[in-house]
Amino acid sequence: MAHAYTPGLKVLHATTIKKSRILPLKGEVLVNDGDLVTPETIVCSTNLPGNVQMVNVANLLNIEPAEVADMMKKSIGDVVQPGDLLAESDGIFGMFKSKVEVPTAGTIEHISNTTGQVVIREAPIPVQVDAYISGRVCEVTPEEGVVIESKAAMIQGIFGIGGETRGELKIVVKDRESELMPEDIKPEHKGKILVAGSYVSLAAYRKAASVGAAGIVTGGFDYNQLKDILGYTLGVAITGSEELTTTMVVTEGFGRINMADRTFDLLKEHDGDFASINGATQIRAGVIRPEIVITLPADTKESAKADDISAGVSDGSLVRVIRAPYFGRLGRIKSLPPELQQMESETMVRIAVIEFEKGDVKTVPRANLEMVETD
Repeated sequence: MAHAYTPGLKVLHATTIKKSRILPLKGEVLVNDGDLVTPETIVCSTNLPGNVQMVNVANLLNIEPAEVADMMKKSIGDVVQPGDLLAESDGIFGMFKSKVEVPTAGTIEHISNTTGQVVIREAPIPVQVDAYISGRVCEVTPEEGVVIESKAAMIQGIFGIGGETRGELKIVVKDRESELMPEDIKPEHKGKILVAGSYVSLAAYRKAASVGAAGIVTGGFDYNQLKDILGYTLGVAITGSEELTTTMVVTEGFGRINMADRTFDLLKEHDGDFASINGATQIRAGVIRPEIVITLPADTKESAKADDISAGVSDGSLVRVIRAPYFGRLGRIKSLPPELQQMESETMVRIAVIEFEKGDVKTVPRANLEMVETD
């Protein structure tokens, strides 16, 4: 039987996951190996250097840069507040003095006799990293971070926007083919993660954000409407850092696409359970997938996996197409011809013959496929 290797998306009822929680700079780890944590537990913290404010004292006092040090009323290392007297000229016969006031709170870091500028460093910015999921600390790297281990149900999406958030899962549609409508979203959905079916309109997303919903999980969304949410055209960079009220995870693709049976059924099984989601996505090198993680009791037994991912895809493997023209569609591998075949672009590639869920059979470049890992 032919085999091929391709990245995979996960739809797992019960598995062991590990999440690294790492600081951007060295700091302090606040938990120990073996500690039990909840999503809100702060596991490590640090302080980022404050922003720098440059004050051109030489220009403001109309003096030479070499004279700035003599005019300073504050020294390197002094803590200053807005409005404090930073520097003052001698004036004429002690009169008509020019003054420079401190523009922001901070610490005097540098006084340049070359440029005449004074550098004020604002207060450090505290950064705290929470556990994101419930589980047990299984690894600690001093001053850097920890690894959290947990038993969980896990679903990976194909695309997402918004960062890490959490809340109670709430099914708000009748089935996987239904569209989430604005009128389906109520004030009581504040803080909830809403599960849609095939589609979420821009109006529905905005309604969810207005009531304070933590997130939305949907089969499809209109790519062209992302600009209306983000305020800019989305490029190829990683998503997840957007400052959004409501994180969105798209499980199938762009457009109106029914959520896969197994995905919707798994979410429905956990309706009312607490979940953590993250919309961060990167589909180039260093692949990052948006995800929904539902923590399970520690004694939950892992499900037997139907597909052996280590063996790659083979005849019968469930896959999803990740590029046009069949973006987001699910199907089964019918065959993996070993010969290179010429595509419309005239490139020679290895292909897979896919039978989609509706029964139609198409030829797709293997590079355009992701395996759907199920249990």
